[in-house]
Amino acid sequence: MSAVQPDPELLATSADEWKRVHIVSPLVRGWIAIAALLFFGGRDWFEGILTGDGPDFNGNTIGLVWAVAIVVGVALLIAAGFFLSWYFTRYQVTEDHVRVNSGVIFRQNRQARLDRVQAIDVVQPFLARLFGLAELKFDVADAGESAVRLSFLKLGEAQKLRATILARAAGVTVDPDHPDEIQEAPEREVLALTPARVIGAAVLSGSTIVVVIGGVAVIASAIIFESGALLAAILPLAIGVISAYWNALNTGFNFRAAISPDGIRIRYGLLDTRTQTVPPGRVQAVGVVQSPLWRLKGWYKVTVNVAGYGASASGEAQARATLLPVGTRDEVLQILALVLPDPGTEHPVEVFTAGLAGRDSDGGFVTTPRGARPVAPLAWRRNGVAVTHTAILARSGAWWRQLAVVPHERTQSLALHQGPLARRFKVADLVFHTTPGPVSPRVRQIETAQAWTLFQEQAVRAAEARRRSGPEQWMRPSDQPTADAPEAPDEPRPAADPAVMPEPPSYQEGPQKQ
Repeated sequence: MSAVQPDPELLATSADEWKRVHIVSPLVRGWIAIAALLFFGGRDWFEGILTGDGPDFNGNTIGLVWAVAIVVGVALLIAAGFFLSWYFTRYQVTEDHVRVNSGVIFRQNRQARLDRVQAIDVVQPFLARLFGLAELKFDVADAGESAVRLSFLKLGEAQKLRATILARAAGVTVDPDHPDEIQEAPEREVLALTPARVIGAAVLSGSTIVVVIGGVAVIASAIIFESGALLAAILPLAIGVISAYWNALNTGFNFRAAISPDGIRIRYGLLDTRTQTVPPGRVQAVGVVQSPLWRLKGWYKVTVNVAGYGASASGEAQARATLLPVGTRDEVLQILALVLPDPGTEHPVEVFTAGLAGRDSDGGFVTTPRGARPVAPLAWRRNGVAVTHTAILARSGAWWRQLAVVPHERTQSLALHQGPLARRFKVADLVFHTTPGPVSPRVRQIETAQAWTLFQEQAVRAAEARRRSGPEQWMRPSDQPTADAPEAPDEPRPAADPAVMPEPPSYQEGPQKQ
């Protein structure tokens, strides 16, 4: 891979220096509005010309002039709006922040602290790819959406800016006299998905189950009640299913995962392409799901909670929170090893495999007691919890198998839930509160006394793990305190070399120490 160097001007920028995005950016953002205006404004005129019923300007020069003047005026207004939007959009990169100012009438000023950057995405919508442009998205902690967006920059400039921001967020010391010495960290590809698997995963997904059940129900109702009107219910069902299939194909094609000193790098996209970088330690929780039809192939899906991604149910948000759209058990273990290099157990393969497909006490899991089978008649042997030195694993689901993994230091708060039926059978649920996202860690229906013990012990483990965790700037030696972490861990850690590509961690050879 060819190295991409940070822009020296960005590294040496002064507090008063601001830069503008590419001048074509407003067109890339607003082309849909232009297309809609041309469609609705010129549809009747164009159809009239084809049918011969259009306006007749013979002998009416004034009418023709006014028509042309209106079209030109609207075009000039749109062009002026685009120009003003571009002119008033500026960005600035300092030692500590990324700032973006935008807006013509209503001004908007946004900034992101570099030491709070949770993920950086380089996004290329289809039209932006034609112009060689890309959008940068910076997600920070405590933000429900992307805190800062730069739309759009030249692709090379966006890559240089990403390298610059990741270097500063990592705590790499930049020599102002030799800014070219900092290069984008190398990467090593861990896995890639084939188109055949992506298509097969879409065909065997939960959407197919919805299609079969919904189609049979609608057709049966139409036959029983002898009403063809019920067949109209198929249309919205078909639209929803087609949309789900398209999202799965669009976000699964060209999927590649790689590891680098910057963190986990994800690339995917069919029409719109995205390069996503999640720095080390930013993943708050990991979820692994297996639908019933995927059991035929042994496939799983891996999602994560990352601060700043939010809990939106949109297709884009779900794609960004996906570390592996579809993978085998070994590939899931590889992804888990990237997120949790030290599994905290001498038998990680056994423990995590039991979490994915095991039941009863496999892998040391504590499950729902036999006397509480009426509470979960199908899943009581699957529901369970296991604790390692670095994380807690909660598994559940008989048909849709689920596994949630939460590093101890990412446990923000805990809650015990017990309804009337659960009290009757002396079981309780333990809920883990992390940042919003697709993963909702929950230990289901374990014995009440065990739930209370786990509640108290996990609170102590979480506090101790946070005290021993590394610095937010992951390439800064941990014996160099920062403003937010003045107290260093017990065992100082040497600074990482951003130019050295580490070996990808793996559970196949036992636990990996950070």
